[in-house]
Amino acid sequence: MEDIEIARSVKLDNIVDVAKKLEIDEEEIEQYGKYKAKISLNTYEKLKNNKNGKLILVTAINPTPLGEGKTTMAIGLADGIRKVGKKSVLALREPSLGPVFGIKGGATGGGYSQVAPMEDINLHFTGDIHAITSANNLLSAMIDNHIYNGNELGFEKVTWKRCVDLNDRQLRVVDTGLSEEKNIVPRRDGFDISVASEVMAIFCLAKDLKDLKRRLGNIIVGYNKEGNPIKASDLKAEGAMAVLLKDAINPNLVQTLEHTPAIIHGGPFANIAHGCNSVIATKLALKLGDYVVTEAGFGADLGAEKFLNIKTRVLGEVPSVVVLVATIKALKYHGGMPKEDIKTESIEFLNRGIENLLKHVDNIKNKFGLNVIVAINKYTHDTQKEIECLQQKLLEKGVMLSLVESWEKGGEGAVDLANKVIQLCENSKNQNDFKYIYNLEDSIKEKIEKVAKSIYGATEVEYSEEAIEQIKQIEETENGIYKKVPICIAKTQYSLSDDAKNLECKEPFAIHVKEVKLRAGAEFIVVLTGKIMTMPGLPKKPAAEQIDIDEKGNIVGIF
Repeated sequence: MEDIEIARSVKLDNIVDVAKKLEIDEEEIEQYGKYKAKISLNTYEKLKNNKNGKLILVTAINPTPLGEGKTTMAIGLADGIRKVGKKSVLALREPSLGPVFGIKGGATGGGYSQVAPMEDINLHFTGDIHAITSANNLLSAMIDNHIYNGNELGFEKVTWKRCVDLNDRQLRVVDTGLSEEKNIVPRRDGFDISVASEVMAIFCLAKDLKDLKRRLGNIIVGYNKEGNPIKASDLKAEGAMAVLLKDAINPNLVQTLEHTPAIIHGGPFANIAHGCNSVIATKLALKLGDYVVTEAGFGADLGAEKFLNIKTRVLGEVPSVVVLVATIKALKYHGGMPKEDIKTESIEFLNRGIENLLKHVDNIKNKFGLNVIVAINKYTHDTQKEIECLQQKLLEKGVMLSLVESWEKGGEGAVDLANKVIQLCENSKNQNDFKYIYNLEDSIKEKIEKVAKSIYGATEVEYSEEAIEQIKQIEETENGIYKKVPICIAKTQYSLSDDAKNLECKEPFAIHVKEVKLRAGAEFIVVLTGKIMTMPGLPKKPAAEQIDIDEKGNIVGIF
């Protein structure tokens, strides 16, 4: 059966009953039908003095076109923890319509490890991303309206872009204001995908509604002739933007197919943004469950690095365990094995590909100082010889391995992983063993180079002239207050390098920084490398071609 058929075959609990499992009263949720709800922010206030549960971060090796099943693993693990009698809660990101209609076709897990209702979650859900898009574009409209009506603030350069939650490469660069009306000033502009908008980053890093509004006001939207920043607060835009986000800021409650509570909220990409669900949702989940399973987008070099270097600074909590997801076939692919041969046993290609896995293991275990366990999404064509080879490599590094079959068996297929994760949680190192890759007091270049060399394994970092000028401008903005914020590196997800085709990274490589952008509201600096773009395009055969609705109103083709 397809994922969507499996999801429909399961009778879901009413969302009121899901809330009751977490001891959330019906009065504290706003229902969106029978199976979705928003949780009031007041719930956290009631629970804020409760002890936090254990935080478990699910990440992965560099992804491949074969798919590694990271979300499926996270869901299976949460179900597996419940199977062994513990109270678990999921805290995941919301899917973006861009990849749903693009290459992924869905992002709610797979097989018997899914969150539901999967069609709703994959599509409009509760409207959060639409609200973020509207808030972003309201700010754009207010900027251009201000310029049209006399430009009192003296805009010399507008840096704020419009956005849309679709993959549309045609919008990467556009000319706007071409109506030839009096006072309208034409300019070269462009769109980002909504999940790369600074509003999304702010939404996911804000601690509460007050902090959200403060951060929105701090968004830098352009510069005047003197090179001084102009902010959203100068336009008095933050209040109206916050109004558009007042419902969205409440976390969404759904469930897995095995009725484990799942809080799904916020959804920045990890290759072009910071790749983590909202701080508000994670903080709430930590008060509601003994074990909280969350994930960070793409490989550990992106999502996990940003979770640990950016999000934890706001969250005030670090993971007790990091689960590193891989598949045997993906490891062989990283070792150079042709895609068409991937089901064939090969210790040679596996050994070469294991180097990618071991680099991520080393980063988590030795660079960040955290417990790590490798979880293999098991396939029928994985051979015992290949599994034993991988086990031996990890044994030499002192790292646990678990073979997981949650796609086929749900939580039952992740019981071994659940037991090992719980064991690691209970014996977890003190948080004092955790260490950041860089200090906030480091210079911007030092931060970039520490991530590039320590996490990616680069030998050097090369900067474009534009990037050097942008770094200088950031260091001089408002007496240098933004020199002390984290960095968010935008890089291809497919390789540790910034070249998507350089899978093995055997030869020394450099990271090429082409642009550096200050996100004063999000309170981090975006560093664009290689050929990365903030507006993706559709593949040659987009998933949208398969997505349809039948005569009975059932959606088909989402997988």
